[in-house]
Formats: sequence, structure tokens, C-alpha cells
Amino acid sequence: MKKNELKNIIVSDIKQIIEQARNYAYKAINFSMIIAYWEIGRTIVEEEQNGKNRAEYGKSLIKELSKQLSKEYGRGFNMANLKYMRKFYLLFSISHAVRGELDKVLDTNIKEHYLQSVLRQELSWTHYRLLLKVKDKIKRNFYMNEAANSNWTTRQLERQINSELFTRITSSKNEEEILKMANLGITINTPKDIIKDPLVLEFTGFKSNTDIYETDLEQVLIDKLQDFLLELGKGFSFVARQQRISHKNDHYFIDLVFYNYLLKCFVLIDLKIGKLTFQDIGQIDSYVRLYEEKIRQQDDNPTIGLILCAEKNETTVKYSLLKDSEQIFASKYQFYFPTEKELIEKIEKEKEFYELEEELKLDKN
Repeated sequence: MKKNELKNIIVSDIKQIIEQARNYAYKAINFSMIIAYWEIGRTIVEEEQNGKNRAEYGKSLIKELSKQLSKEYGRGFNMANLKYMRKFYLLFSISHAVRGELDKVLDTNIKEHYLQSVLRQELSWTHYRLLLKVKDKIKRNFYMNEAANSNWTTRQLERQINSELFTRITSSKNEEEILKMANLGITINTPKDIIKDPLVLEFTGFKSNTDIYETDLEQVLIDKLQDFLLELGKGFSFVARQQRISHKNDHYFIDLVFYNYLLKCFVLIDLKIGKLTFQDIGQIDSYVRLYEEKIRQQDDNPTIGLILCAEKNETTVKYSLLKDSEQIFASKYQFYFPTEKELIEKIEKEKEFYELEEELKLDKN
């Protein structure tokens, strides 16, 4: 090995050591500040509880603290931020038994160890400020863990909260599965785990599907691929657009093809501007069968087919391959953020439909 080559390798190794150290130092400093904000919140809450009139006393206390701290440490200690710190302590408090123990502990390292059980040190203060807006504890824990696991930026976290991601992916799960997801984030084990219904495509800029063509939607999804990948979820990588697949003398073109490296399978997406039909389901089924025969490799898992449609109904879903197939799905898409109320109403309607179907079966028997 030449002297210059050896020198370059050594320099590269040293640079890597420095970058790793800087990254570790940044994370350590960041989490130290998060702990400090939690401690400030605790101090404010305890002082307020000693006041005769909590509401009025708390307001004047925060105002005075802001004035004094801003003078010495800058705008990071304005009234709004101090209120966030107070709320941060209240919403991310450790259990009473542990907290009582924690108050007696002066060692910062031990306090940090306790706080690591309820906080994620990968997240910034801005992440936590966004999480404070989520009232439900289970949802809040989910967004915290998933933001850390998926390395979401604050903009991505805000988008996922606004799009009611948690409600959309837990609509068909039981209580035990929901609690597990809150504590661990999203786990991908089956094809169903990567399906969201509805998909939210607000980033396209479209207001409705009445004045667009499927090619328009396809083009925007490609142009905004990073946003679309975020909405699709974990493990997706883009493969092709309008991929041709042939059978004898017939040629077919699949709108969008992705590969999910967590499930180790191809995902074929067919875009439909209108209402889901039986013909649409037959078409995606044909695409999947052809893909299985001609493109899927031996070490790939079975191909998934997903129809994205503007509208669907449960009758079409029931009397189709979708009901029994583990590889073919249909999801509605919409160009605006859904509310929790809308999603709950949708879930209730679907439950009512299937309950009625079960009753009809019993009556026949």
C-alpha cells in the first residue's frame, strides 16, 4: 500500500471517530437540556402547589420567571416555553412511586436513568412541544416512539399527528395490539400491517378528484415521492412507474411499483380516480398473478396488490377477492387531513356492515 493511500485511510478513520463523538456529544447535550426542561417544569408545578391561589399564582410566577430567565439566558425562556415545560412535566411524569423516590435523588445520572424510561433521547425539544398537543396518552406514546424509531423530522411528526396516523392504522386492531404499538411503534409482520385506510395525499395540492386524471395523480406522486413514501410507511422503496408486464401478445402497464424491504416483497399500486369496481379488483389480481410468475424471485415473499381509489364500499370489498385474499387490498385516498371523528364514524359504519352480514347468516341457518 502506498504511503498516501495509507495516510488517506488513517485520515478517514479519524474523521469518522470525530463525527461519531460529535454526534454522541450532541445527543447527550440535547437530552441533558430535555431533562433540564422537565426539571424546570417540576419546579414550577411544585411551587404552584404551594401557592394559595394556584391559577393566579401560577400565572404571575411564570411571568416573573420569564422576565428573570430571559434577561440572563435569552428568549428560550419566554412565557410560552415555560408553560410548555410545565405541561411537559405533567404529561411525561414518572409513576408516583418512582417520582417520590426520584425527588430524593440528587445524582443527575440516576435521574437521567429514570427519565429514559419515559422519554426518547433521540427527539428534540421541538418534537416534544408537538407531542404535548396530543391529549391521549396512548397516542402520545405512539407518536413519540415512532418519531424516534423512524427518525422523523419535526415537520414529519406534525404531519403524521395531523393526519391521524394512529387512528388510521389501529382501526382493525384489538386493545392489546394497540397498547403494544403505543409502546414499540409500528411493527411490520404481515401485509396488512403496511396498509392504511384512508391514505392522506394532502401534499399533492389537489382539492378533489373531480377535475384530475389518473395520470395527473400519478405524476404528482412521483414528483412528491418523498412525501408519498412517508405516507406509505416503513420499508418502502420506489421501483418503477408504468412498468410493462407482458403475457403472450398482451402488454399491461402497472401504475406504480414499490418494494418493501421489511416484508421482502413487491407492492403493485393501481390508481383509480373513481369508485372501486369489481373490474378494478380483477385487474389488480391479474397484475399480481403475472408478477408472481414473471418477475418475483425465489427469495421474495408473495407480491401485494393495492388499489388506491377515490371511493369504495364494503359490498364491493365483501363480494371480491379482497375479503379472502391476504395479498390484495383496497384503500381510499383523500386530499385533506381527516379528523378523529370522521375516522371513528367510518370504523363504526364498517363494523355495522359486517355485524349485519353476520346476523343475516344466522337467520339463514
